[in-house]
Amino acid sequence: MNVVHVAVAVIVNTKKEVLLALRQAHQHQGDLWEFPGGKVEKNEAVYDALLREIEEEVGLTITSASELVKISHDYGDKTVLLDVWLVDAFIGKPTGREGQQLRWCAVTDLKEDDFPAANVAIIDAIKVSL
Repeated sequence: MNVVHVAVAVIVNTKKEVLLALRQAHQHQGDLWEFPGGKVEKNEAVYDALLREIEEEVGLTITSASELVKISHDYGDKTVLLDVWLVDAFIGKPTGREGQQLRWCAVTDLKEDDFPAANVAIIDAIKVSL
């Protein structure tokens, strides 16, 4: 089975809220919230993929990010490797460039059942880090 390598951004604003995107109904794990990001292309550095995907998806330019956690999760129909970065500085105002709904959420308000299973470990890492 192929592993889908994904660069994921935990984007934190000055109020210590994180940016969430709603997966569209037709997508894998649709209608659940996620942290923005996307697939790492062949021969692409993870950080470069992170910068590209966040610009494409939500229109932000990342100016500071550090590695947070790496998570491998098997959904049965696909396995994902999530390379998660904590983004603490960016330029721009987030917009759902792919038609997705966005919202800022306080870390204390993150509910694990609102997310794909692979994201639970991200939420745990955020609560320890912020």
